[in-house]
Amino acid sequence: MIVKEEFLSKLRRYFSLNLYEVKIWAALLSRGVSTAGELSDIANVPRSRSYDVLESLEKKGFVIMKLGKPIKYIAVPPSEVLERVKKNMKIEAEDRVKRLEELRETEILNELNSLHSQGVELVEPSDLSGSLRGRHNLYNHLELTIRNAEESVSMMTTTQGLIRKVEGLKPTFELLRKRGVKIRIAAPLTKEAMAAAKDISEVAEVRHTDSKARFSIVDGKELIFMIMDDSEVHPTYDIGIWVNTPFFANALNELFNLAWKSLKVPKELAK
Repeated sequence: MIVKEEFLSKLRRYFSLNLYEVKIWAALLSRGVSTAGELSDIANVPRSRSYDVLESLEKKGFVIMKLGKPIKYIAVPPSEVLERVKKNMKIEAEDRVKRLEELRETEILNELNSLHSQGVELVEPSDLSGSLRGRHNLYNHLELTIRNAEESVSMMTTTQGLIRKVEGLKPTFELLRKRGVKIRIAAPLTKEAMAAAKDISEVAEVRHTDSKARFSIVDGKELIFMIMDDSEVHPTYDIGIWVNTPFFANALNELFNLAWKSLKVPKELAK
C-alpha cells in the first residue's frame, strides 16, 4: 500500500487519529478485511502495537472485529465513519461545555478568581501588555476586553473589519448596550459595509472615516491596536498589541473624540 504522507496528515487532522491509527485504518480500507498481522506489514506498524491500535479504532467506530479465528477486522465505510466521528465530537463537546458550566457553581472558580485578583495587584502596570498573533486570537481577546467595559467602547476599523465585528461581536455589543455602555465605531462606509452598519445601528453608533486604522479603546483604559493592514495580510499572520495603560489609552480616546465630531453618519453619505 502506497499512501502519501500529505494524505495521512490530512486524515490525522480531520479524524483526530495518531500516526499508527491512521496508517492501520488506511491499510484496512485498502483491503476491506484483514488480520492484525497483515495490516502491520502493510502499514509498516510494529506488530506489538497493531492490536492496541485496532482496539482503539474499534472503540472509535472505524473498524469491526470479525468473529472467528484468526481474528480479522472489517473496515467501516468512510461515510459512516464520518457520521460517527461527528456524533462523538458533538457529544464530547456538549459534555465539556456542561462540565465547564457546572464549574461556575463551585468553589474552584472562586479560588481561581481570588488567585487572579491577588496576582494582578502584584503586577506592574507596564507588565499588563501582550502580543496577539492570528486574527482568531485577536478577536477572542477583543471580545474579552470589551465584554468588561463599564462606560465606553471606541473603535476605528476597516471596511472588512466592520463586517467581521458585526458578524462576530454583535451579541456582545447588545449585552453592553443593555448595561448602558456607549459604543462608537468609525470605519470606511463603502456600499459593501452599509448593510453591516445598518445591522448594528440599534446597539452602536457608526460613522464614516477615510482613515485606515485598526484599534479599540475600552473605558479610556485598555487599548488593542492592530499593526497590519487586514487587506494585505493572511488572518493567520495578523498581529495586534494589547496594553492596559490609562495614560496612553485616554489620550488616544480624546483624539478619537475630536475626530468623531467631524465624521459623517450613514444618512449623510446617502445624499
